[in-house]
Amino acid sequence: MTEPTTPVGGGDSGRHRAGPETTGATTADRAATTAAPDNSGYDYDRSVLRAKLAAVDEMPGSPKPDPILVVDRITRQFGGMTAVDVDHLEVQRGAITALIGPNGAGKTTFFNLITGFDRPSSAKKLFGSSDNTARWEFQGKELASTSAYKVAQAGMVRTFQLTKALSRMTVMDNMLLGSQSQPGEKLSMALWRPLWKQREQEIREKAEDLLHRFKLYEKRDDYAGSLSGGQRKLLEMARALMSDPAMIMLDEPMAGVNPALTQSLLGHIETLRDTGTTVLFVEHDMHVVRHISDWVIVMAEGRIVAEGTPATVMNQQSVIDAYLGAHRDDDLGDDALLDEDFDAAIEAEDERLSKVQAAAEEYAAEVREGEVQVDETGVEESVAAVTDTEAAVTDREAAETAEAADVVEPGSHEKKEER
Repeated sequence: MTEPTTPVGGGDSGRHRAGPETTGATTADRAATTAAPDNSGYDYDRSVLRAKLAAVDEMPGSPKPDPILVVDRITRQFGGMTAVDVDHLEVQRGAITALIGPNGAGKTTFFNLITGFDRPSSAKKLFGSSDNTARWEFQGKELASTSAYKVAQAGMVRTFQLTKALSRMTVMDNMLLGSQSQPGEKLSMALWRPLWKQREQEIREKAEDLLHRFKLYEKRDDYAGSLSGGQRKLLEMARALMSDPAMIMLDEPMAGVNPALTQSLLGHIETLRDTGTTVLFVEHDMHVVRHISDWVIVMAEGRIVAEGTPATVMNQQSVIDAYLGAHRDDDLGDDALLDEDFDAAIEAEDERLSKVQAAAEEYAAEVREGEVQVDETGVEESVAAVTDTEAAVTDREAAETAEAADVVEPGSHEKKEER
């Protein structure tokens, strides 16, 4: 059985992704196909894209050659404070666009507004226009006053600054929830086993492919709550891709992520663009913005104050004054974090921390279920038990990590005495 070719974002853009051949194929075979998608339906050339963007006027609200998202007259107020006040904004199709600005600039609120998680308070009236209604179009479809789930169905999905993984569900179950056209959504399909059984298998195979691609397949049966912060970011991005979005919006995807997973996330974001998915992301790390962005939009005090290519925006005096500061060109010493050579050592450390967290949560669950009795006088013994659990899990891994990558100081993980 071959998964049908699916138009990205419902087919408006004319780009397609071909599903992997599943008949007689192993999971690893399907994962390899997903990791190297067929780009025959989408001709991507970054130099051509950047040449088009280079011809765009570098000013707030500048029109784009092929916008996928167009926003007009959108504002959001909280009491007497205006969090968002955007007259006009366009996002170029097929590009990675960074939305930057100081804390409190309105970036996340803007995301909430256009994805249906919040509603605009009022709208500015354009000069010479009788229309004072906030509006935004995605692929030519009006999305103002549209609920969040319908926005996602239209092909525009998002992740959150604080990950929304369902901790008490497995990684695989989290993935399955992200798919559209589920068997239970239609009564006729739910009652006819051959129909829903086939669709259920297709969804599961797609989830397995994405978990392989994001290096989470081995954790598919683990609870999402046992993952590290960086792994949860990967899970949330992978889950968002279950719906084949035309545009994905990432809210600070690198926040709190170690260097190895930062490199991994960067690679996945670039792959999304290369296969035809538009990316709009919020980020504070200017090294990351310079590294992968095709276009940069700057917000300050709720307004769009600048737009342009990364090189030009970061040299604009208004942007320097509002956000970057005088030391924008200083070497912060973290360019090397984008180097793939960091992967092995840091991934080992991340894996170790995941095991420690899982062991501690398992012990806490036993306490809650009454398998371990803890009274007021036994608190110190319980804490000691968790400490011993951590030592048992980490001792061997820490030693191997220190030996292989010299990332742990000698003697920092001395074996604790058994109690």
